[in-house]
Amino acid sequence: MYKEVLRSIENIEIYPIISLLIFILFFLGVFLWAMRMPKEHIDYMKSMPMDDEKLTNNQP
Repeated sequence: MYKEVLRSIENIEIYPIISLLIFILFFLGVFLWAMRMPKEHIDYMKSMPMDDEKLTNNQP
């Protein structure tokens, strides 16, 4: 039943291609954003969990 419904839709073969392109472009954008991020910002973000632990232990 579903096959007949999907076959009746014109140009349906383009939807998987469009969704794959959106998926690839999104993760390519995230990858490029992460590669262009400054090293100082990465080091700061990496040390944040340890800094937070020190702050919570010193509070009464």
